[in-house]
Amino acid sequence: MIELRTPNEIEQMRPAGRFVAETLTALADAADVGVNLKDLDALAHELIRKRGAESCYIDYHPSFGAMPFGKVLCTSVNDAVLHGLPHDYRLKDGDLVSLDFAASVDGWVADSAVSVIVGAPRDEDARLIGTCERALVAGIAAARSGNRIGDISAAIGAVAHADGYSVNTDFGGHGVGRTMHGDPHVPNDGRAGRGYPLRPGLVIAIEPWFLQTTDRLVTDPDGWTLRSADGSRGAHVEHTIAITDAEPVVLTAR
Repeated sequence: MIELRTPNEIEQMRPAGRFVAETLTALADAADVGVNLKDLDALAHELIRKRGAESCYIDYHPSFGAMPFGKVLCTSVNDAVLHGLPHDYRLKDGDLVSLDFAASVDGWVADSAVSVIVGAPRDEDARLIGTCERALVAGIAAARSGNRIGDISAAIGAVAHADGYSVNTDFGGHGVGRTMHGDPHVPNDGRAGRGYPLRPGLVIAIEPWFLQTTDRLVTDPDGWTLRSADGSRGAHVEHTIAITDAEPVVLTAR
């Protein structure tokens, strides 16, 4: 069911957006050569505890997950792009890591992701991240009352295709509110003018993610981490936004 939020409810969602944004900034700053993915998850745990927030991930067990996630942060490294389960791995020079974090504050959820390069960047990795970030900006710009979900999808896909990337539409953006994942689904490619009409009060996560040379995914033995089928690297960015009568409000702006 698609729910629309009142202006007062959107204001109540702002603290969750700020907390998620601040936490991702701290995690991105902490991601350095030699840092263990488990340490990044532990930092996210500590920030949740200090804020009195609640994790959206630790007990999360959708149909595609092998078991409850059990961590509070997704850490996807190099050829991993989504749902990366933190494990005993120390980041190396040149690693591309995507950090995806969602939390609930006072009963309202925000969800966001960022991709960073640890140490010396590869040109192709910086280009991939740049494409994801520009696609996110384009998707947000299309998230206006009177448009449709397809306008967001088409804007994201156009940026990807212009840079030579193919797009997987199995996983994408989604509704956000009292829970992390709700309707509507927001694919990262589509046809303008199609899909659910955007109305003031709709709160969604927009999350472009692309792989360098494929659009096919495989699942790790851990039952969660999604990797490129050909070993090429991936990047993922995301913001939670609210549709208004005017410009969209980016609740997780960093």
